[in-house]
Amino acid sequence: MEGGGGDAFGSSTAPLTWHDFLERMRHPSAADFVKSIKSFIVSFSNKVPDPENDSAAVQEFLANMEGAFRAHTLWAGSSEEELESAGEGLEKYVMTKLFSRVFASVPEDANSDGELYEKMALLQQFVRPENLDIKPAFQNETSWLLAQKELQKINMYKAPRDKLVCILNCCKVINNLLLNASIASNENPPGADEFLPVLIYVTIKANPPQLHSNLLYIQRYRRQSRLVAEAAYFFTNILSAESFIWNIDAQALSMDEIEFQKKMESARAHLMGLSTGTEHQQTETNLDTMEERLKSNRELDSTVSVEGHQVLSQSYGINKDVDGKYKPLINRLSISDLEKKGTTDLLKEENVNKYFQEYPFLFANAGDLTVDDVGSLLNCYKQLVLRYVALAKGMGIGNESLSLPNTETPSELSGVKESEYVAEMEMKVEDHEEVSRKGGSCAEDLILQMDDAESKKVADDSTAEVSS
Repeated sequence: MEGGGGDAFGSSTAPLTWHDFLERMRHPSAADFVKSIKSFIVSFSNKVPDPENDSAAVQEFLANMEGAFRAHTLWAGSSEEELESAGEGLEKYVMTKLFSRVFASVPEDANSDGELYEKMALLQQFVRPENLDIKPAFQNETSWLLAQKELQKINMYKAPRDKLVCILNCCKVINNLLLNASIASNENPPGADEFLPVLIYVTIKANPPQLHSNLLYIQRYRRQSRLVAEAAYFFTNILSAESFIWNIDAQALSMDEIEFQKKMESARAHLMGLSTGTEHQQTETNLDTMEERLKSNRELDSTVSVEGHQVLSQSYGINKDVDGKYKPLINRLSISDLEKKGTTDLLKEENVNKYFQEYPFLFANAGDLTVDDVGSLLNCYKQLVLRYVALAKGMGIGNESLSLPNTETPSELSGVKESEYVAEMEMKVEDHEEVSRKGGSCAEDLILQMDDAESKKVADDSTAEVSS
């Protein structure tokens, strides 16, 4: 992903910046630096989360370490750009290590994430560009999809800078689209009054999970001396967009209050899958008819057994719920059918990657993994097996059908044609990855890799290599 953002990002996009930092840390003369970094990470991790104090502690540590870099022989004669690169490398390493400790570390942040996500999920069902007073000349929802995709990448990264770059890229896409539109329509160059409404709309449509925590994370842990210039301007804009979304009401959308409330309720009903109107009435009528038919059959044979009653009920496609009323039986699909249906539904999604954000190893290659990843992978595997077996058991599938796809041997797999649904899904996921590479080098930062004499290691688990 291209850094952009002027001088604030220039140093961190230089070739091999990250690897240069790690190589310097492996130098014997950097032993004291390595010790200080490790000591800070350990002591910090053992403290009770306190966002304000945590932020101050990290900012102070980064500032002190960068000052020490400048005075050390390892950076003697280095340019300002190289020193900035060292600071970027330090921030990236430290915050990747501390990410799970500091990101959404208090319940208040997690609750705010949920509330904001839910509100945007409702708003995106009915908010249109005209509700935000976006001029027709600047309305281009198809092109805005690219900006949405950039913002949706924010949870793929751990370093504050990388998350900030996602926001920066989103904003630059919007800015460029507005500029091109203004030229084509002979409008005045777009300013904040044109830019912010589009950013608000794009943010609502993108609705990235944990947006609130991501913004707080950048505020707290991005080195303050680098949150300047263009990066600071665009970051301030997305903070304004978040604030606006939090407070959106009928007046903000130029709507009547009653109309606004109706649309919110309708959106909520849609998301909850509620059925209304004649469809619901028709269902009730059908249930009453089937119950009468069942009652008539029971009167013909009062000696029917409990088992017989269950069979009779099933023959009419109904069953009893907890209130003793009858409800339709749902036809049970096989696991294969469920997988096929789910894959087909996923292929229709514009933002398919949101369903895979909880699975960090999905896009990893074998060479990216380290020994420390084994624990997480084993835990994921156990959960997968337990869920798969429990699902199959609940559907009455025998043990002979429970083997997972990845238990087949290579020779067995060689004769099996890959499912078209799975192949198409993989292509769609790969397309998303390709989009993330269009900007340049940020995709390379997705997995923090380290080079040594024998192999590449993931920087998220590179303490051993740094200390060697």
